[in-house]
Amino acid sequence: MRGLTLILQEAAPTSLGDSVLARVIRILNYPFVNQTEFRVSILSLLLLALVIFVAALVSRYVRRFLDKRVLPMVHIEAGLRYTLLRLVHYAVILLGVLYGLKIGFSVDLTSVAVILGFLSVGIGFGLQYIASDIVSGFILLFERPIRVGDRLRLKDGIEGRVENISLRSTTILTNENMAIIVPNSKLVQNEFVNYSYPTQKVRLNIPVGVAYGSDLDQVSEALVEAARSVEEVLAAPDPRVHFSAFGDSSLNLEIRVWINEPHKHPQIRSKINFAIDRVFRERKIEIPFPQRDVHLRSAPDQK
Repeated sequence: MRGLTLILQEAAPTSLGDSVLARVIRILNYPFVNQTEFRVSILSLLLLALVIFVAALVSRYVRRFLDKRVLPMVHIEAGLRYTLLRLVHYAVILLGVLYGLKIGFSVDLTSVAVILGFLSVGIGFGLQYIASDIVSGFILLFERPIRVGDRLRLKDGIEGRVENISLRSTTILTNENMAIIVPNSKLVQNEFVNYSYPTQKVRLNIPVGVAYGSDLDQVSEALVEAARSVEEVLAAPDPRVHFSAFGDSSLNLEIRVWINEPHKHPQIRSKINFAIDRVFRERKIEIPFPQRDVHLRSAPDQK
């Protein structure tokens, strides 16, 4: 109550000629925190919010300008372009926050650095997992083991396309159109398969078994024919047949093909399997199923 009285006394008009606007400005500019190190008023806090908002707008338009006008002239690949635009965004926002703190609390940047130093200590003790994710986010952006658009398979079997890489997490979109949010530290610490790194060309190994006694030359021709009938399979390198093992009930082979659309590898694998089944039926090649021989022995007569 006493503080409110002081604000009203400070904002009271000194003469009858004072305008309402001048009194409002005095109220907004009255320092409710007035220390040697910093000074805070309602107006300074509004200016702080305004500066951060303007920084966000500047970041948005700068990134749009770079993405539409500048970067297409340089001809850099999409993953590096995404990394550069994210770094520009973080730099503009950081500068806006620092300048906003200077205006909002009437402190110099040295004091801001001291405050950030204390915050970093608090982060180290209380927010270590978030700090680890943020550091991992910078590692992913600079080292670039994954890029936006890459096809990943994680250690737990989750597979999908990378949609977004932010400072704390990475968004992966699965074939079921579900978004999986993965903390960046998990990607840095754990193993994963990147079908798109370093190039889009990958090889698929598709196993198939045929009955014992089958003509393997004819089987190899059939497998190559089936693979070449799928339009996504590359003509070079050629599809090749690999004899992997003698199985319990079949001769185990693999047809090895190359594709340049790793994000579609489940669909391409399915098409090749359909083609193999069709060609095997046409050539009457048997795909066996497990068989067991059971021998019955009669027990001796007991007298």
